Amino acid sequence: MKKAYLLLEDGTFYEGTAAGKTGTATGEICFNTGMTGYQEVFTDPSYFGQILVATNAHIGNYGTKDLDTQSERVQIAGFICKNFNDNYSRPLADQGIQEYFENENLVAIGDVDTRAIVKRIRDKGAMNCIISSEISDITELKEALSKVPNMEGLELASKVSTDEAYTVGDENSEVRISVLDFGTKRNIVQCFVDRGAYVKVFPAKSSLEDLKSFDPDGYFLSNGPGDPASMDYAISTIREILALKKPLFGICLGHQLLCLALGIDTYKMHHGHRGINHPVKNLETSKCEITSQNHGFGVSPESIKAHEDIVEITHVNLNDNTIEGIRSKQYPAFSVQYHPEACPGPHDSRYLFDQFITEIKENKA
Repeated sequence: MKKAYLLLEDGTFYEGTAAGKTGTATGEICFNTGMTGYQEVFTDPSYFGQILVATNAHIGNYGTKDLDTQSERVQIAGFICKNFNDNYSRPLADQGIQEYFENENLVAIGDVDTRAIVKRIRDKGAMNCIISSEISDITELKEALSKVPNMEGLELASKVSTDEAYTVGDENSEVRISVLDFGTKRNIVQCFVDRGAYVKVFPAKSSLEDLKSFDPDGYFLSNGPGDPASMDYAISTIREILALKKPLFGICLGHQLLCLALGIDTYKMHHGHRGINHPVKNLETSKCEITSQNHGFGVSPESIKAHEDIVEITHVNLNDNTIEGIRSKQYPAFSVQYHPEACPGPHDSRYLFDQFITEIKENKA
């Protein structure tokens, strides 16, 4: 088996086994605690530019299938796992994970102590790293790693957004939604279509006039990668959307951008939230939801407190009390930090799509 090497920005070095494509990959290292749904995670555009560590011990054991993808390609920059299993048991699978990674040009490393790596990230925080199955010299790896930009300040949404607008659903539907695509997952759009909406997905840098050309009844701000504070173009457009007083819903990056448009600050988290078992309390119902999450930035609690006159907190994370949802007091707009489309993950929060459709219909009436 060919060797591969992992070097973290703090100098921590690991030797393991090469998997996927032979090559070198760089990016910000992060970990996901989910036990299933690895292909949905690989293809989530919110992971663009990141090296993913899987905390589950076995990856690849149920193969891959085109139906499970959340975008047109693998979005992670590289992959780290304990046991890389190319033999799979699912009869419906299209191919094994090694062939899948080779076809997607993804560099990976296995047979490393992922528990130690995750503890390192948890204690030291998010940092850049490099994986290579072609470079073994630490000095050379350090030199390559030193050239990798930090995630803070990076605008990445426009790199994963659609190039051209497209529609999904029944054009005769009574509900029409314009989606600003900052890296939207397929199942988010499908959740709207399943509820009878006709959706048009627009590139990230679309103008308000572009969005209005669809004659929408509501607007949606998608998930996506990068630092929301670097996206002045989106913040400006969202402020224009708010002025229309039509229903607006945001998820993940869309949540952060809505807050920025309302004058609320965001910040880079220590190591983020990524997994499918994060408990969130709905403050409006006092019920707990088990949620799917993937974010490295958050909304500032201090800034929220300073803006209590214009927004209210609707959801909080029960692990660390971070902000998980808000509603505007001035506009028909709300957002959540987590992923109610649950791909992968539990379906506890899918009521949010029903809530948005209901608000659109009430607004029209």
